[in-house]
Order: sequence, then C-alpha cells, then structure tokens
Amino acid sequence: MSFRELCDLPLLAGYVIVLAVVLGAIFGSFLNCMAWRMVYHESVLKGRSHCASCGHPLKAADLVPVFSYLFLKGKCRYCGEKISPRYMAAELVSAALWLGCVFRYGVSWELLRAIAFICVLFVLSLVDLETYTIPNRLLAAALVIYAVTFPLVEFGLPGSLSCTNLAPEEAGSFAAAALGGLTRDLGGALLLGGGLLILSLVFDKITGKEGLGGGDIKLFFVTGLYLGVLRGLLCLIVSCLVGLAFAGFRKNRKIPFGPAISIGIVLTLFFGDPVIRWYLGLL
Repeated sequence: MSFRELCDLPLLAGYVIVLAVVLGAIFGSFLNCMAWRMVYHESVLKGRSHCASCGHPLKAADLVPVFSYLFLKGKCRYCGEKISPRYMAAELVSAALWLGCVFRYGVSWELLRAIAFICVLFVLSLVDLETYTIPNRLLAAALVIYAVTFPLVEFGLPGSLSCTNLAPEEAGSFAAAALGGLTRDLGGALLLGGGLLILSLVFDKITGKEGLGGGDIKLFFVTGLYLGVLRGLLCLIVSCLVGLAFAGFRKNRKIPFGPAISIGIVLTLFFGDPVIRWYLGLL
C-alpha cells in the first residue's frame, strides 16, 4: 500500500505515522547506544545502559527517547554531568528517517528493507565518525538484510510463490524474474564496488596516497546491491558532493566518508527515482 493510498484511510495513516515516529526514536536511542558500545569495545547485547561519565546504570525513566533528555535538562540524574546532545539528535534523526521511509514506501516490503538498511547505515555512520573505520560485521548485516528481503521485495509473500505449487511455465517465469533481479543488483554492486576498487588502486599507485578506504569500497558494493546501476551512480555523485561539503567544514582535517555515503544512499532512496526520470527525459 503506497502512502497515497494510505492517506485514503486517515485513521490508519495517522496510526502508521505516529508508530513510525515513536519506533524511529526508540530505535535511534538503541542504535546510538550500539554504536557507542562498538566504538568502546563493549558488548552490544549484554549489560545495561549506563552513564558514560559515572557508569551508574540507567533506569527506564532515564531512557525515554527525547523526553528524558529534555526533562533532565541534558544532565545525568546521578552525577550531574552533561549528556551529549548527540543522544537526542540521534533519536530525532532516526524518527525523521523512519517517517521519511513511510512517506516514500507506504506500508510494503520495500519499507521493511529500507528501514532495516538505514538502521545499519545509522550505526555505521556513527562508528565511522568516531573511529574512521567501517566494521565488517555491519556490512555483513546489510548483506543478510538484502538476502532475506530480496524475495519479499521482488515477489511478495513467499507462501503463495512456492515453486512446488506452480505450473512449469509459471516456475520458469518466476525463475527468470528472480535471475533478472539478481543480475540487476549484482550489476550495480560490481559497477560501484569493482569500479571504485580499480580507480582507488590506480590512484594509490600514481600518487602514493590512499584514496578510498577499503570499508568505503565495500560499502559502495553493498550500496550497488540495494540501488542497482542508475540509482547507484546517482548515489555516488551525491555522496561525493556531501563529502566535499564535509571537507569544506573540516579544513585540513581527515574526514570519514561513510556518513557521506550513507546520506547519499538515503537521499537516493527518497528522491532518486524522479531525478533519474527527469534526467533520462532530457536525453
């Protein structure tokens, strides 16, 4: 169900919007905590949330997204130290991203894939900002999400598409469609990831300096799987523009490229299709 169709049911649309904002803020808090633990080599799944300054375990009332930060006036309830505004910012940004996904995809399997992928990008960006590295386990998570959601996005619920219940000609069409989808996505992955790997190796050889990091190249490979060729190329352009903007703000300082790529992916997911149609219409 597209968002336009959803708007024909105002009560359901309102419920979905509120649910997206609330869940987005909750997941933003959790993903920000996950990124912090990855940066400081703590267990992602074990242990209670605690104050970064005094280490005191946090209670449920301290963890309500946005409202706890505002109620506590940005200070720890137990030691009085200031809490980084990054926590509330992460919750608000995540809520906005979830809401944007609902506007873009409505209630669909594409919504599930987009939200799951963006959650990975969210953690990845926060970690890269701190460590200038992109963890392989996050890229692996993105690959798993792609593999799990591929049949859902391409064909819908798998129960109605069991090849044992299909006539031979229907099974052939199903297999051809699956192969076509995989070819499209792998083409995008090889073009972005493989092309940038070659360019990076040539750049390194000529200049003696490192161009793109290995994590950035692997992220572009994963991006190609999700976006395909045309949207992947648009994402590359947008990511470079965002990266240049970051470099302008952080003069003479090394910048992580992962957040720029993530922003490029989100912008392409939300606005890429009309931009591509407009450009192709000019040809």
